[in-house]
Amino acid sequence: MNLSKQIKKYREREQFSQEVLAEKLYVSRQTISNWENERSYPDIHNLLLMSVLFAVTLDELVKGDVEMMRKELDKQQWNKWTALMIIGMLGTILSIGPGIRYLGKPGLVIPALFAVFMMYAAFKVEKLKKDLQLKTYSQIVAFYDGKTLSEKDVNKNARKDFWIKVALVIGFGIVGGVLAAISLLFA
Repeated sequence: MNLSKQIKKYREREQFSQEVLAEKLYVSRQTISNWENERSYPDIHNLLLMSVLFAVTLDELVKGDVEMMRKELDKQQWNKWTALMIIGMLGTILSIGPGIRYLGKPGLVIPALFAVFMMYAAFKVEKLKKDLQLKTYSQIVAFYDGKTLSEKDVNKNARKDFWIKVALVIGFGIVGGVLAAISLLFA
């Protein structure tokens, strides 16, 4: 995290040892060491005190960390909706056979509900892609790695990403068909 480097930078700029900063903040030297080594994070009270001691704004002290936290929250949302989309897809495929076997044609309502759930999650994933301005798989991978791609790299990978999407659709179609057939056999 960026805050640990910021604390150390400003502490050294003010020529404070860890002990001196700890005394000024009424914490232990070990606490300062933990902050600088990313083992713990200061509370808001200590952040405010440090911003006054270092004569910097709170924004300057934690700006990089706020951006990093925002990206981490975006990743968590991405992971949540992707997992829900996969659960919906598997539920759709695996409920076709049992639904028909035990309920007849009305049993198709169950996979239809899973499909609606899957589509809702897929739309949420697409909205996240739009909000994060991610268009290609390369950009998504770069996002996960905490990097950004140049426009040149985006254009270069766009064609490759198109064929990856085509292969994924075909692959999921085949896997879905096989799983649906297996589901019908055991129904």
